Amino acid sequence: MVQVIWMITNKIVAITGASSGIGALTAYYLAQRGAVPVLCGRNEDRLRAAAERIGTRCGTRRVDITDDRSVDAAFRSIQEEFGRIDVLINNAGFGLFKRFEDAPLEEFQAMMDTNYMGMVRCIKAVLPEMRERGSGHIINVASIAGKLATPKSSGYAASKHAALGLTNALRQELSGSGIYVSAVNPGPIDTPFFEQADPEGSYTRNIGWLMMKPDKVAQRIAGLVDKPRPELDLPWALAAGTKLYQLFPRIADRIAGPMLNKK
Repeated sequence: MVQVIWMITNKIVAITGASSGIGALTAYYLAQRGAVPVLCGRNEDRLRAAAERIGTRCGTRRVDITDDRSVDAAFRSIQEEFGRIDVLINNAGFGLFKRFEDAPLEEFQAMMDTNYMGMVRCIKAVLPEMRERGSGHIINVASIAGKLATPKSSGYAASKHAALGLTNALRQELSGSGIYVSAVNPGPIDTPFFEQADPEGSYTRNIGWLMMKPDKVAQRIAGLVDKPRPELDLPWALAAGTKLYQLFPRIADRIAGPMLNKK
């Protein structure tokens, strides 16, 4: 077993989906702790604005995680400028909440290509150098939906189940290598995510009491970089609910099913 002394100061942290929301906030809190975040996303103007708010040493890269060449070029460029990538936070993703019968195939494909294959592409880009160095940390931001699927989220939940399967398998493969692998499974967060996922606002109205503040989630992710652990489920109430569902799925479907149908 390789023993790794992990310190966050001056760690180079590449974060996808960092032009706004949780990604941008996580970059900010990491910088406050002494890390060097590299904000990755598709919108260069938003990336620059997010980097300016950080106010300390950081970087930006335009990258489309659905494009192999874009991912390879962006991460190669980060490694060339900063010397390495200590931590990869796969945060980019999106959801569309529709009944299975109403959702076209293209939407299933798009969510899987971003939420799952996007992670695969980024990990492929950073893992060889981490392997060579014998140190690193891969954090995949999945979702509670990857453990507890709900109505009108078949495509989104499937992509997050895939992300969790990838994370758990990779953690076992890299055991003893000095490379940590973590999953973050948040419940609903009050971010622009729902502007696309729930344009009518019905879901956010129904579960507003449960929605987490983005600052708190970003701080928890930054803390995970500081003190690695295999999994972080948020909030505790939903985390407990997923464990009960996994133990007693038929009972949970019968009792909790109506409460989960909020979209």
